[in-house]
Amino acid sequence: MAVKTPSYEEKHDVVAHHEDPEKPSIKESSQVIGDYAGAVEKSDPAEIALVRKLDMRIMPTLWAMYFMNYLDRNAIANARLNGLEKHLGLVGTQYNTCISILFVGYLLMQIPSNMLMSSSKIRPSIYMSICMIAWSLVSSLTALVKNYTGLVMVRFFLGVTEAPFYPGALYLLGIFYTRKEVATRIAILYSGNIFATSFAGLIAAATFSSIDGAQGLHGWQWLFIIEGIVTFAVALTAFFLLPDHPINTKWLTEEERILADERIKRDTVGLAPNKGTKAGFMQAVRDPRLYLLCFMQNMHLSACSFNNFFPTVVGSLGFDRTITLVLTCPPYLVSGFVGYLVGYTSGKYNERTWHITISMGAAMVGFIISCITLNTAARYISCFLFASGAYAVNSVILGWVSATLGQTTEKKAVSLSIVNVVANASYIYTAYLYPKSDGPKYLVAMGANSGFAFATIASAWVFRIWLMSANRKLKRSGDTGVFYAY
Repeated sequence: MAVKTPSYEEKHDVVAHHEDPEKPSIKESSQVIGDYAGAVEKSDPAEIALVRKLDMRIMPTLWAMYFMNYLDRNAIANARLNGLEKHLGLVGTQYNTCISILFVGYLLMQIPSNMLMSSSKIRPSIYMSICMIAWSLVSSLTALVKNYTGLVMVRFFLGVTEAPFYPGALYLLGIFYTRKEVATRIAILYSGNIFATSFAGLIAAATFSSIDGAQGLHGWQWLFIIEGIVTFAVALTAFFLLPDHPINTKWLTEEERILADERIKRDTVGLAPNKGTKAGFMQAVRDPRLYLLCFMQNMHLSACSFNNFFPTVVGSLGFDRTITLVLTCPPYLVSGFVGYLVGYTSGKYNERTWHITISMGAAMVGFIISCITLNTAARYISCFLFASGAYAVNSVILGWVSATLGQTTEKKAVSLSIVNVVANASYIYTAYLYPKSDGPKYLVAMGANSGFAFATIASAWVFRIWLMSANRKLKRSGDTGVFYAY
């Protein structure tokens, strides 16, 4: 007689009956005074040990995946410096189109992918690993492209296959980490992006100087091949290290699964029962706060549009190709550490608005300096300012999304994917702000980035006032539990 394996929902229902009646429940044992939003520091040794175990498995794996995700996606920016446009016969804005077309495929897949991940139909660990294998193969195929049409097609499908990773990674962090923990983890994850961009120039410089022309292939072709092989290897390890859902992750014990599930529930404002992916989608799109967060993150990523053109912007300083690629590294290294610091302090003090204001304010200063001077030292310093300031905000905003719109896991998954879709749509139009004819100042792009940074700050303050009003209503209704953080 076949034994039926309990579903995710059945496991979820059993959790409430799994506790020792002689022991106080997790909720009962943690009645300590929290901060202004009801968030508390970890004190239970079992919870501390659980978070440490999650960190050791989840964070290095997601970081390595994101490092390769951005390395593969942005290899085209460095390939441009090795004659990509000349070899493929690209003219006018065709290179810019190849940049923006990736985000068409990228945007199409994110929402359905996260809806699928939040269901009980798939295991996220297997799904995300398979997606990574797919994008490693597509990225490697860029080396075989012979013309503009081929490059457009490869870039489109690279966007399709890369799309599930980042919103999926944010979803995993959102269902395993609390409000005080998630910003730091998103900052660590996002540093994979930053360090990938930082080291991309050095990797490209080494590739171009050592094997350019080997076996009849250009250096940029070797770059796509080598990075694709490494991505494939990382994907194989992810099968065994990524988690699934808190209640059914195989490398957690039964007690750890219950604790992982319960600690997120008690940290959620307005916790509601899961009702399926379609219901989660409707819950998300009916919440007006989603649209302000979409605008905020869109403005933030619009201000980060320099990323795909950073080697070009640094190249405007007047150095040769190798020195230009090397000079792209330090600003990103610094921004990676700044991003971690901002994410850590945002989580520690459960604060969002001032972190966004100060960081994007620094970015604005950098953009303005780049607009008004051709002094080499000043322009290079501006690269540190706008890279560090703009990138630091990402973990704060996405942590805000996860903490504010996470009443159900499905709503959290859909909200994160919608915000990410709307935000990344900025890369479609901002790609056209950097025509070569605007160099070396790129006045239009840097001026626009200053405006985007200001809009990010303004929307953060509007959202702060909105949440303060919501908290007052919760308190008037007699709610003494958890409140919205701002």
